[in-house]
Amino acid sequence: MVILDFTGMFAADSKAITASAVGTPRSQPGDSWKAIIEPIDPFLQSVSDCLTRQVTTFEPDLSPYAEYALNGHGKHLRPALVALTANAVGKEVDDSHITVAVIIEMVHLATLVHDDVMDEAEIRRGRLTLAANWGNEIAVLFGDCLFAQALKLAASFPTPEICRAVAMATNTVCSGEILQTQHRRDFQFTREKYFKILEMKTAELFALSCELGGCLSGITGDQRSALRQFGLAFGTAYQVHDDCIDLFGSEVSAGKSLGTDLAKGKLTLPILLVWERADANDRARLQELVQRWETSSIEQITELLFKYEALNASIEIVHQYLEQSRRILRGLPASTGRTGLLGLTEYLAHQTVALGDSA
Repeated sequence: MVILDFTGMFAADSKAITASAVGTPRSQPGDSWKAIIEPIDPFLQSVSDCLTRQVTTFEPDLSPYAEYALNGHGKHLRPALVALTANAVGKEVDDSHITVAVIIEMVHLATLVHDDVMDEAEIRRGRLTLAANWGNEIAVLFGDCLFAQALKLAASFPTPEICRAVAMATNTVCSGEILQTQHRRDFQFTREKYFKILEMKTAELFALSCELGGCLSGITGDQRSALRQFGLAFGTAYQVHDDCIDLFGSEVSAGKSLGTDLAKGKLTLPILLVWERADANDRARLQELVQRWETSSIEQITELLFKYEALNASIEIVHQYLEQSRRILRGLPASTGRTGLLGLTEYLAHQTVALGDSA
């Protein structure tokens, strides 16, 4: 669940890149992320400031961990979704949107701390993980503290709706991680189960960001549901792309440890596609390589990934989810918020194309 390096181009509105046109980006890389967040930059700065202030809410002896976790120089994609969805329904953001964005970002950061422990990852966002710095025991317990602080903030709202939504989403995220762990090295694992887990462990916080961004702006009913569905579709595309990075990307550009999924026996979409397409001999070979994992196994697995064109097929699926998310957005009136959300889908499309070109 890594934050993307949003430094590429921004293609502004509705003529989306689809799976049939993924090989022909319309623009050259430029200042996409800057263009997307420019209208909400004051909001994101307020979120960063509020996260920094959260350091003082922990026990003084825990301050080094809190400062390290809460000031990790991420792009704050989920807070951006809160603001952009609010703007997309014609509302100005206020302090309640800032608080919700901080809550969701803290839940997200807690999941990253725990993920890095389980994956034995050493690098996150271009620096040592909290676990690599202070050990797994401290990391696990501090991740719990982040979850608890997020729920404490959620309970500060005058009605229980926000706290209930955050608690349910947190439960869903953690449940998704447990399900993924249960199915490590399990070749009975299906593509349907894979997407269910992705929706739970990653897309849920995207959906929560969009839903609460609209909810705090007074949106109910079908529009609120539509914003949630956008978050689920975009979040799923995001995680499939991230799973591809783990197999086909570079640690320099990703800013995190790669290859951890296979090392831990996680069967992500490219591996499942090989399994679906392979003949009996290659299936047996793949299963043996994953179940008896060694660092040298990656070369043979890479051969199978390219033999069965798993990356290209995964890229096509990313674009299908992105097109689904765009169809939802087209039901909203034109606004800077909608343009920003469309821009996010366009940029992820181009990042995905670039991954295929560089592999």
